[in-house]
Order: sequence, then C-alpha cells, then structure tokens
Amino acid sequence: MSERIHILVIGGGCGGALAHDLSLRGFRVTLVERGTILSGTTGRHHGLLHSGARYVLHDVPTARECWTENRILRRLVPAAIEPNGGLFAALDEDDLQHVEAFAAGCEAAGIPLRRLEPQAARRLEPTLTPRLRAAFQVPDASMDAWRMALSFFATAKANGASIRPFTEVTGLRTAGRTVTGIVALDHRSGRQIEIGADLVVNAAGPWAGHITAMIGLQLPLRPGPGVMVAVAGRLVNMVINRLQPAGEGDIVVPQRRLSIVGTTAWLADDPAPPAPPADQVDRLITLGARLIPALAALPVHSAWCATRPLLDNGTDKNPMRISRAFDCLDHQVRDGWEGLVTLVGGKATTMRAMAEETADRICRKTGIVAPCQTRDTPLLSYRCYYA
Repeated sequence: MSERIHILVIGGGCGGALAHDLSLRGFRVTLVERGTILSGTTGRHHGLLHSGARYVLHDVPTARECWTENRILRRLVPAAIEPNGGLFAALDEDDLQHVEAFAAGCEAAGIPLRRLEPQAARRLEPTLTPRLRAAFQVPDASMDAWRMALSFFATAKANGASIRPFTEVTGLRTAGRTVTGIVALDHRSGRQIEIGADLVVNAAGPWAGHITAMIGLQLPLRPGPGVMVAVAGRLVNMVINRLQPAGEGDIVVPQRRLSIVGTTAWLADDPAPPAPPADQVDRLITLGARLIPALAALPVHSAWCATRPLLDNGTDKNPMRISRAFDCLDHQVRDGWEGLVTLVGGKATTMRAMAEETADRICRKTGIVAPCQTRDTPLLSYRCYYA
C-alpha cells in the first residue's frame, strides 16, 4: 500500500536521513537538491559528533537528544566516526564558576563525565594551555561530515529512493490549498520540469523559508551564519571545548591532519553563506589559541562559512543561545495547507532523529502503519552512493 504513496523531499542535507527512513518504511521517495548533494549546511560543519555536553548549560533536552543519537550513530556508521572523546577545559575563575552547573547538566542529560586533574589532562593532550585549571572528559567524537551524511544517501538509494541533484525548486505545484508537487529547474538539461507527489517535505535547512514563501507562508526560522577555520596540523587528538556557555572560538575539533576552530555566529536574513570575514578568521585563531597556544603559529589551511537553520522563539537574539532543537511542522494543521510538511532546526548529530520524527508524522498523515527501522539498520559505506 505504501508503495503507492510518493513522498518528495526538498533538500540534499539532512533530507538524506529522511529518504533513508521513508524508504525503509516502503514509501516511494524522490529527493531533490538544487546543487550537488551536501553543498549546503550539512556538508559544511566542523565534524563534531556531540555528546551533548556543549549544550548542558543552556539546553538540556537537546543535550540529552545528542547523547542518544551519538550512541546510535556509533553503531550504524562507525567508518565515518573517530571515537576520540572530548575534553572541557576551565582556564580561569569565570570558567570555574560553571563547573557545578556543568556537572549537574551532564547528569541530567545522562552524559558520562569524568573529572581530570590538570596534570592528567595535559598528559593526554600536551598542547593544552598551561593555564588549565580543571578538565572534564566526555564522549564527544569527530565525524566526517560528508561520509556520515552520504552513508544515509547511499542506503536510501540502494533501497529505491530517487536522488536528483542539480534540481532547483522554483515553485510549488498546487490545487486549491493542497500542494501536489514541485516545479523545478533541471540544471543539467536547462529544462523546467514538474514532479508530482502525494506529500512534499520541505527539508531545505536555512532555505526552508524560501520554499514556504512560494505559497505565502512564513516560518519561525532564522538563518545563523558562522565561520570555521582549519589550520594545517593536528594539535590534539580529542575534541577540546572551553568550559563555559557555548560561544565563539571555544572549540577545536581534530580532523585527520587538521585542527578546526569554531565558530562565530550572527543572525542574518539571507541563508546563503557569505565569504568568511577576515576579522572573524583572525578572532577565531586568537580565541582558539587560549585553549591550544600552538594554534597561533600554524598556517591557516582554509576558512569557510555555514548557515545554521535556527528555530526563532521570538525572544532570544543570541545565536549561540538559540536552541538547536528541531520541529516538524504540518502545514495542514498550522496553516490550512495540505500536502506540505516542513522540517526545521536541528543539527548533524540529530539528523537521524529528525528523520524519524518526520517519518512518524508522515505515517500518521497517510494512515500507514510502518515502524521506524533506522535505530538498528546499519548504513552502507558512503562509497556506495557513487556505485
């Protein structure tokens, strides 16, 4: 029965996880992306597989969700993950003021936590600053942003999903107040095409508001660009965080022979990532060197910008404090438009959970009884996407 139901997913980032989930439930799935797969936000993050500890001081529910997904992804796609662990480092009295709340937040989220004396932490990571006052070990990890996400695409494709890159949505096809598909530009052929569907899922990340605006709907979404910098040299083996509320230049993620320093953040109206401002690149190096002094002596390998799809609660204007939670919006319930569901917010660590909740919603809407299988189904190698 579900094979007759066609779900069209807009967005080649976390939409891959949704295509994977829906394919396992037996739906017919088409996914479109205006550029190459992972050319947007999902392919541009710094590669931290969150334990959730980064959020315990201001967003315990998201922290708990990250820790759950961290353990699931380690089982499903180990080839894309370096299980190297993480350290939270307190450098001064201001940092030490957060120790009690940090420990309590980790306990509330169920995140394993081990306190280390400064000397023990520096034996593990000799490049840490001598100013270290306290350190906590958590189960963070590094992940390959592309290999992780491509594993979802590869498995979805193997299960029958049609993946169509270079297909830019230019309009939504409608009948009355029902979305019946999309109008798109096929950049490979230069032709305008139409694709019909029983249900359209808007998973376009920070561009999701552009999709709903095609039928006059606004989203509680705020693009949040940020800069990351990679320096040439692997200075640490663990992910190093500053023990303070999440801020700029307070994390160093090892990736192969590079060290990635992140991130800056601001709020914008345009979701397109701008060129990294030079002053922000310099600031990241300066701030990161407070954790790892040797960063300041290494050449910049690359710098780039990514735009977060932040859920706008209307009150918090600090992009570092806005929750990284996600939501699945049924526009029939919210706006009286049938045939359209939007997935907003979230982060790479929680992409599988985002897909599960959205697919559950789709099953309820379509009357299909098909439980989620993605918690226990191993993903194919990212290489299979190109097979």
